[in-house]
Amino acid sequence: MPRMLDVSEDVRAEIGDAEADRLLVGDNAPGSYDCTSCRTPGDSGQERTSTVLFVGDETAVLAFAHATCIPSQVVQVSEEQLQGAVRSITGSEPETPEGLMPEQAVLGITSGLVLIDDELHPALVVEPTGAIARPGTDGSRGDEFLQLLLEQGFHPVHRMDRVPAVLHGWSILLAMGQLHAVLQPGTGGGAPVAWWQAHAPLQVTEGWRAAANKSQTVLVFAAPAGSIGQQPREDLLRDALEKAAAGGLLVAAAMPLAGT
Repeated sequence: MPRMLDVSEDVRAEIGDAEADRLLVGDNAPGSYDCTSCRTPGDSGQERTSTVLFVGDETAVLAFAHATCIPSQVVQVSEEQLQGAVRSITGSEPETPEGLMPEQAVLGITSGLVLIDDELHPALVVEPTGAIARPGTDGSRGDEFLQLLLEQGFHPVHRMDRVPAVLHGWSILLAMGQLHAVLQPGTGGGAPVAWWQAHAPLQVTEGWRAAANKSQTVLVFAAPAGSIGQQPREDLLRDALEKAAAGGLLVAAAMPLAGT
């Protein structure tokens, strides 16, 4: 039976056209799966599903995720992590393949306009594809994404009714109408470095760019994996943000715009 699979060009380039086509017609693709992002069950015969290819030095593992959680993509991981995932698949280890994600989560970014005090503000919503561990730890303390951002100067958001405070030293790099990076201060007062950088420049809408050029400020909201998801409309994105805020799962900061 054909599956509702999304296979990105990057994934297709890694696995080859023949294997990609076999997946799309239902061969070698699971019906049910555990989403590698939100960890809840999915069914590639009933809902759009992303193929996510984890690539190590010598091994590659194909996993699946709800398309509403993360897009189809290639994720570079260590060979040790991949070998652990392979051993777990064969049943020799209790760890699940999704255990790859806490150390190798990818930051997903969605752009949209957010209405606050009767004014539309350009916003970016940041949500990792998995739990974020503190650097140098094994992830056993759970997802520390929000705590790490609070330590960087982000502020908790409990209601979507006020513009967050400016986070000095951070900025949004926009060039020729495309989103390139979120920049943070360099160590020791050095040049800014990319906290998030697009693999390829991301298009933003004319309305978003106009609002950003007018205010010269972008609002950045961040939530843990599985809190927001890929929302197809701005009203649904707003609803997801309000739900995350009410649940204490949202932080934010305003950042100046760099570029045009």
